Amino acid sequence: MITLNDYLYQGNTVLKILHSYCEDMKNSAINSHNGVDLVHSNLLLQEIELLEHNDFLTSQSQRIREFYKYLAKKYPFLAFTFKGRIKSLIRLEEKINGNIVDYIYEYYQERHCYPTEIEIKNRIGRVRDLIAYRIVISLPQCHVKDGQNRTEEEVRFLYEIANVLPGFLEERGFSAEDSGKQGWQISDRMEEAVQPYYRDYVMNPSPYGYRSLHISFYDNLSRCHVEVQLRTKEMDDYAEIGLANHSGYEERQKEEHARRDEIPKGENIYFDEAYERGMLLQKIDLAKVDVNMFGAVNNQLVNDGCGFYKGRLILPYEHLSRFQNDIID
Repeated sequence: MITLNDYLYQGNTVLKILHSYCEDMKNSAINSHNGVDLVHSNLLLQEIELLEHNDFLTSQSQRIREFYKYLAKKYPFLAFTFKGRIKSLIRLEEKINGNIVDYIYEYYQERHCYPTEIEIKNRIGRVRDLIAYRIVISLPQCHVKDGQNRTEEEVRFLYEIANVLPGFLEERGFSAEDSGKQGWQISDRMEEAVQPYYRDYVMNPSPYGYRSLHISFYDNLSRCHVEVQLRTKEMDDYAEIGLANHSGYEERQKEEHARRDEIPKGENIYFDEAYERGMLLQKIDLAKVDVNMFGAVNNQLVNDGCGFYKGRLILPYEHLSRFQNDIID
């Protein structure tokens, strides 16, 4: 079985690793008639194309920057950041294998049999967040009026911004895409016209407490998908440095081991391979990895100069609240 871990210790660049891993997986998939691995290799190829041919990002980030300028004018009292990234090789590999494991497990739980190769391929064939932009907002305490709840006010602004975003970007060449989350609980702060586009993890937090609004777009000019995430600072802290990022890790491991127990080794080759690849990724000692422009003291102290682990930065903008010491009418 081809695994990413086998390519991380020769001092290669991220692109060299991607090319080698992608090509070897493709050849192995063809020789073994494994259609799921072939789709896997095609997703890696999308990442290669994105890293090698990214001139379109200038146009794309400039069009998204227009929304930043709109917010800076409309909400001068808010502080917020815009960040963009190309998904890292590690996160992409985690997502592909995680999607396979989740789908087969959930399918088995519901039907007591396994999905066909075609069904698995259809489920994992698209990754819409190879490019993602995150908007994080904060209402400085000095702008919170007597009787107001800061958290509630920030959430109110978050939904207000979410209502405007789809139409704003559609005027600039993006098409909002259906979320596929019909039946979810929806906040009455979100307008009915935009509800089909959002995956609302604010009203529907993950089991680990993760909260955010997610929406996917197709960029008709650059012909690729992008994801936009909207969070308050509190939500972002929880996701990046809080329980959702740390304590939830052990719970996720317990869940994954329970899935392995329910689907014994040898029952389904696609589950077996994806599960093993995922477990190997969790065991990586980043201090021993030898990837050009990457360094780590341990798995917490990481200097990622190439986007191997944390993703490659695209668009950093920060707006600090104006009138920090003034009361805003």
